[in-house]
Amino acid sequence: MENGQPTNGPQAPGLSLSRILDDESIEHLEHNKSIDAPAEGWDEESAERRLEDGYCVECEDQPARVYCESCTDNFCGVCFAAQHRKGSRKQHKTKPLTVAKPSKPQPAASSNGAPANGHDDEMDVEDVDSDEELERASRAKQTLELEPQPVIGGNVGEWFVERSKYIPMRLTIVERKYLRLLEAALSVSDYTDKVDTIGFGLSKPKRIVQQIRELCAILSGLVLATDYKQGQELFQDRDFKGNEVFFQELFELGRRYKIMNPDKMRSTYGKLIYLLQDSQLSEVRDLLNFSCINPIKTVYSILEEHKATDILRDDLVAIATKEIISEGRSRRDIQRDIKSKEKAIEALSSKYSGRGLTQEQLRQCLYSIGDNHAFLRVNRDPCDRMIQYLKHYFHPTQAQDPKSSLAIRSGKNGARLSHDHSKQYAYVLQSLTLWREILHDMFHLWSLVEQDLLAEFSPYRLRDTGQGLNRVQIAPKTSRTMHGILNRAQKSVGTWVGSSVIHMGDHNVPNALMFIDKYSQIYRILLPITTTLSQIPTLKNSSAIHGLIEEEFGSVDGLIKEILADFFRHGFDGSGADNFYDAGSCIDGRLTSAWNWCSSIEKKRYFPVFLLTGFVGFDGDW
Repeated sequence: MENGQPTNGPQAPGLSLSRILDDESIEHLEHNKSIDAPAEGWDEESAERRLEDGYCVECEDQPARVYCESCTDNFCGVCFAAQHRKGSRKQHKTKPLTVAKPSKPQPAASSNGAPANGHDDEMDVEDVDSDEELERASRAKQTLELEPQPVIGGNVGEWFVERSKYIPMRLTIVERKYLRLLEAALSVSDYTDKVDTIGFGLSKPKRIVQQIRELCAILSGLVLATDYKQGQELFQDRDFKGNEVFFQELFELGRRYKIMNPDKMRSTYGKLIYLLQDSQLSEVRDLLNFSCINPIKTVYSILEEHKATDILRDDLVAIATKEIISEGRSRRDIQRDIKSKEKAIEALSSKYSGRGLTQEQLRQCLYSIGDNHAFLRVNRDPCDRMIQYLKHYFHPTQAQDPKSSLAIRSGKNGARLSHDHSKQYAYVLQSLTLWREILHDMFHLWSLVEQDLLAEFSPYRLRDTGQGLNRVQIAPKTSRTMHGILNRAQKSVGTWVGSSVIHMGDHNVPNALMFIDKYSQIYRILLPITTTLSQIPTLKNSSAIHGLIEEEFGSVDGLIKEILADFFRHGFDGSGADNFYDAGSCIDGRLTSAWNWCSSIEKKRYFPVFLLTGFVGFDGDW
């Protein structure tokens, strides 16, 4: 008690209870301070942050290419196309900026002179390299990757140099033996079941380490059982860290094989990539004491290591890597092509061998490039054939008759979109064009997918996405390149119908692995359709089947047109999900609609024709 007044503690100078009650101009000082102070926290940007000169105002990490006079802002090519695609912004006037690449913004230094974010200069160099790759990927159709394969006898230029940077090396006979051991160990492993769940008695890092060591122990036992002498040399001390290189190479060849063969390791690759993803966690690395990750061996990396990249600029490489197709050709022509290819391979392997690079390794590099051509023929070419069918059988603006109309209406036959004929034609064309561009750059995308999945400072979180428990993780490099591919596709078709949203790191596409898996299945949809359509003309050789086609469909062309019309209508009608946002007209929703059409193929009246041409399903081998 002081002068008869109670005191509850120290008071601010110049303040008293009577003054606070009588003077209405007194404000809460702490409240004012909180208002004046800049917002801070994990979800707030610093008020001191300033955009570096020469960078895009939207993404803030790419060099600016275009200045918008109406917005008075600088944009990179991808962001400008996304922001000015339609509406009043489409009429904005622009002018190109200088092509000189601005300097990379440096982080603010701390008091001891170190970068504030804790990264060293080496990280900045890596960022610059990735920026250059993304910048190159976002250019228009003049980019090297988008040019057609050089013709035989012509100048190959830099085409094979650019492609070989993302083409994995073909597995040798010895590597294939170890691949079988890896697949056997992964097939019996319950890695994700034991890690992505609530553990009892052990923390998640300890469960991860336990499962990785258990898998390595299984691999050790399999190697020992396969080759006792080699297994004894490798694992006589039972030291996982001492065999770090062996496990790195073993896991790398599994990843390399999957990239070259997306239809293989369908149940085991997910375990492998999630295991490697967990091995990058700092807590796990400290407990594990060794790294499981090696860079993917590509054709370019092998040749660059031995200073032999000039082989990729030799004009003979087009002949040495060409794919020999036998359909519709005489045996004499096929044998002539085989001999010319073998001569080119031998000439190149003998010319550029040396410096530790054997002729067999050079042959392996050339065979790997040839595998890339085979991959493109099986995966990308069905998109080209479907585009040709669309342009041949259907008019772009008006339908010739009701059977040729591609118009769809929301609520009719399961459709969720309403398009007239011309809009649906453009919608199908741009969807097939986009798929074609994605498959053309599939190896590049897969490389970025693994970089995003295995990034050290990009954690994931387990989340129920409505399709089970999934690892939700952002994929900045993959997303950025996908926006560049989308930008190129939009430029090639002129106008764009529908949404251009690319789901990545959300409940629709939880991570980059789910994304690449979705688009690696495109050929499973289109290849059976194009195979059936190509074999329908041969059915008229049988009088009974030809009579059935004439009676039911009018003619062979009528049958082909009915199949195409139904696929172009209801394979791209926004169906396949329980809400518009998950399917609809977004980039991923187009693929969802196509799979929904495939699931109802048995109900179509032309389904017996599919069976007559050897169709076994959309998930089989053709």
